Amino acid sequence: MSKKSSANIAIIGAGLSGLTTAFYLNKHGIKFRVFEKSGHAGGVIQTHHENGFTFESGPNTGAMSRPEAAELFEDLADDCTLEIADENAKARWIWMKNRWHTIPSGLLGGITTPLFSFTDKFRLLGEPFRKKGINPEETIADLVRRRMGKTFLRNVVDPFISGVYSGDPEKLVTQYAIPKLYQLEQDYGSFIGGGFKKSREPKSDFEKKATKEVFSAEGGLENLVKALIKHIGEENISLNCKELSVKQTIDKSFEIESESFSHVISTAGAYSLATLFPFLPSEKISTINEMRYAKVTQVTLGFKQWKGIPIKSFGGLIPSEEKRDILGVLLLSSFLKNRAPKEGALLSVFVGGVRKPELIDYSDEKLLELVSSEVKEMMGLQEFNPDLVKIFRYPFAIPQYSFESKDKLAAISALENEFKGLMLAGNIRDGIGMADRIKQGRNIADQLAAELK
Repeated sequence: MSKKSSANIAIIGAGLSGLTTAFYLNKHGIKFRVFEKSGHAGGVIQTHHENGFTFESGPNTGAMSRPEAAELFEDLADDCTLEIADENAKARWIWMKNRWHTIPSGLLGGITTPLFSFTDKFRLLGEPFRKKGINPEETIADLVRRRMGKTFLRNVVDPFISGVYSGDPEKLVTQYAIPKLYQLEQDYGSFIGGGFKKSREPKSDFEKKATKEVFSAEGGLENLVKALIKHIGEENISLNCKELSVKQTIDKSFEIESESFSHVISTAGAYSLATLFPFLPSEKISTINEMRYAKVTQVTLGFKQWKGIPIKSFGGLIPSEEKRDILGVLLLSSFLKNRAPKEGALLSVFVGGVRKPELIDYSDEKLLELVSSEVKEMMGLQEFNPDLVKIFRYPFAIPQYSFESKDKLAAISALENEFKGLMLAGNIRDGIGMADRIKQGRNIADQLAAELK
């Protein structure tokens, strides 16, 4: 009997990481079972249809930053259709001095925009000639100040990090939080020069699939989950596993709910690991647990008749120095199809993050009062009368890849080496985006397929 046919893999967590892993294990012909604590697969991905609106509780979109994400949609093409954001709504806004400003995409816009000081615009000319950094623990804020200047940090990078991580660039370490940016400087010595050189390097057909376009699935991201489940098989997914605990047996295999497994892949959050794996050394688990999570609240607003400013844009972000009560607003109906009635609008407003974690505890009434004030001013509404209001709170929304990251990754590696067959995955490592989760899941499945040949 081959190793592959005798293997039995447990996957803890039926979010995107777990489902992608299961999908590719299935393609490799490897036996597996997925365990999920909630009553549904998909993790935080859930699509809702109500009152003429289609909206998400969980991630709203992804970025096609990994070719593996494109190939997953190709593999699922008969059951799920990829939707790329409307090119006509690609503008990104930044709120500064009581109005929205479009982030420039070209040289002329970069010269004329008020987002950057004259000094920093001029200073940018010298960016390709500055020495590359030598500190692997350098924060995003320090890196941007060193290479581009304070106004680039304040008015673009700071709100960008608020939008992606709900975090603080002063605390996120570039090598772990934005590894591609870190590697660009290390490999080429420059962002501008490196970006130009990299764009001219030949790419394989596989690499070309990483278009960086914003994506969803037609009809909502839940259709991606449904397609994955169809191929995985509902019979291979156990739901409502609320008291799950993994045991290690005398023969070094793993036991879950009286079933034996040769490998266990965890996609659970750092805060769950000690309970899930009581046999793991507490000092290493505590190192992983030092990773902080941003607390985020999403307020989804639907308007059947939009009476605010024109919103042909992806959305807007707010620099922390503006001292506003929201992180940003995503204008979903502007770039995704059939998300709101024809003359209406669907918005997602984000509140909290690492700078204002206490806002997650606001009552619905107090939170809506805060959001109403901000949205009316920023979006040009005379009245705030949405036809749809949904509030979603995420106490463990986004992991922060900060100064503990090096020790965290070392602890993960040490545990995987000590306990053969254990794999600690999910968003505790390898990135936080949907494409990162897909790549990780596929890589794990391919790695196991090679190991079990």
